[in-house]
Amino acid sequence: MNKDLWKGVAIVLVLGLFFFAVALLLTLLPNITLWDSARIIQALGVLIAICVGGFFANQKLQLFRTFQPHLTVSHEVSHRLIGDSYIHIFVTATLHNRSRVKVELRKAEFALQRVAPTSDEHIEQLYADVFHYEKYEDIRWDTLDDVNRNWSKNKRIRIIEPSELHKETFEFIVSTDVECVLVYTYFYNQEYSRGSRSAKGWGVTTVYDIL
Repeated sequence: MNKDLWKGVAIVLVLGLFFFAVALLLTLLPNITLWDSARIIQALGVLIAICVGGFFANQKLQLFRTFQPHLTVSHEVSHRLIGDSYIHIFVTATLHNRSRVKVELRKAEFALQRVAPTSDEHIEQLYADVFHYEKYEDIRWDTLDDVNRNWSKNKRIRIIEPSELHKETFEFIVSTDVECVLVYTYFYNQEYSRGSRSAKGWGVTTVYDIL
C-alpha cells in the first residue's frame, strides 16, 4: 500500500472502533454500571493505541519492511581475449537476501551496452535525448547483447533463503574494437503486486573498462 492509502485505512479503522464502542455503550447503557463503562472505554483506548502505534512503526520506523523480500545485487566482471578478433566477458551477479523471508526468482534480464568507442555526435544526441522527458532518465547506450532468463519454464526456480548468498553467471562475446561496456542485471520480484510496498525487482549496473 502507498502512504496515503495507509493513512486512510488507519483513520477508517480508528473511527470504526470509536463508533462501535459508542454504539455498544448506548445499547448496554441501561444494564451496565459506571465501572463497566470505564473498563470498556479503557479497553477501547488500548486498542486504538495499538493500532496507531503499529501504523507509526510501519510508516516512520519501517519495522515491518524486513518481512518484504529484499535482495542486494553486486557484480564481478572479467574479460579475456579469444581468437584474434573477439573478447570474452564473464559476469558474476551475487545476490544477498537481506530480508527475513525467502525470495523466489523466476525471471531475470542481463544486458551489455557499449559506452566506448563512439563519436562526439552520437554522445551529444544520447545526452540530448535524456532531457526530452519530464524527468531524468538513464542514457540509452547502444545495446550489444541482451539475455532473458525464465527459470519458471523449466521448473528451476531460484530460491534464496534469508541471509543466503546466491551467484548467477552469464557470458558475452564482443569484438576487440569495444573499449568500455555497461553491464546491467535485473531480477524480477515474483511477490510484487500493484500497491505493494515491495520492490518490483532488484538490479545493478556496472561500467567496465576493457582497454
